[in-house]
Amino acid sequence: MTTSGELQYPFDETPGAGEVKQIAPGVGWVRMPLPFALNHINLWTLDDGDALAVVDTGFGLDAVRDNWNAILDRDRRPLSRVLVTHSHPDHLGLAAWLAERDGAPVQMTQGEFFNGHAIWNEIAGTAVEEMVAHFATHGLDAGRQGALRERGNSYRKGVPALPKSYQRIFDGDVLRIGAHDWRVIVGFGHSPEHASLYCESLGVLISGDMLLPRISTNISVYALTPEDDLLGWFLESLNRFKDLPDDTLVLPSHGHPFRGIRARIEQLNVHHRERCDALLDEIKTPRSAGELLSTLFPRELDTHQVMFAMGEAIAHLNYLVARGEVRKVGDRTGIIRFEKTA
Repeated sequence: MTTSGELQYPFDETPGAGEVKQIAPGVGWVRMPLPFALNHINLWTLDDGDALAVVDTGFGLDAVRDNWNAILDRDRRPLSRVLVTHSHPDHLGLAAWLAERDGAPVQMTQGEFFNGHAIWNEIAGTAVEEMVAHFATHGLDAGRQGALRERGNSYRKGVPALPKSYQRIFDGDVLRIGAHDWRVIVGFGHSPEHASLYCESLGVLISGDMLLPRISTNISVYALTPEDDLLGWFLESLNRFKDLPDDTLVLPSHGHPFRGIRARIEQLNVHHRERCDALLDEIKTPRSAGELLSTLFPRELDTHQVMFAMGEAIAHLNYLVARGEVRKVGDRTGIIRFEKTA
């Protein structure tokens, strides 16, 4: 076991390709590759009697399919259900493919199911052109706009096919999986209706992307909801985890399983306040999100990272607007800028 600050990491080694590491009774840890700087995602298997449940499915890569085939062929139990925490490609990506393997149902919240379909089909404010136009009004430079436009709908690359039906889960639902009950905890900000799963008898929280140990969860405002205070919703959602025992084993989607929920929540609150203060220090005259991008991300960004970075910059500025610390101002060019209120 290793420690970092107030967090404890009980597992030093990660599972290898196509392997399952048992980390609690009936709970297996699977790690799959991602084609990004963030190069992995953690997925989970749950014993379900004579069957196996999986939580999240991985990005639509051949290597991920091969790893799943190796795991499931070796286990030999059929899949009873495919649980999806949220609609981002590394989580929903292979849900349709896995569900078809044994005719298993996909279980997820309604907001995530329809969000995935909207992005895949580029409807209701989710088209690439709408995203680029949204970022343009927030001051993103023409070169980066062009790169995003040329990249196109990258969501479909990670999600080759979508489930055509699902079983809806709600906040507070208790799912009986094998010998254990798992309570659904819905959070907001990172995605529309992100579902985490908590098992009191095991002392385990499958946190998805809501609670990560070393990196901060991306909170991005896009064209579909340009005025939303997603960062405020996210920080408020984190408070729901404070009531869980502090020795709960947290199973995050990225990084290592850890203990120390309250310490991590406090770290994240401090981190986002520091980011907001850094923005305020730079707003000596009205500034756009594009002009403030390097304040939050003072490093070279690839096109994939630019998308998340712009969304996150706008989210922090919307948060400051919602709290009366800055206000929006426009100019004849149509660019949205922000100025301090005092």
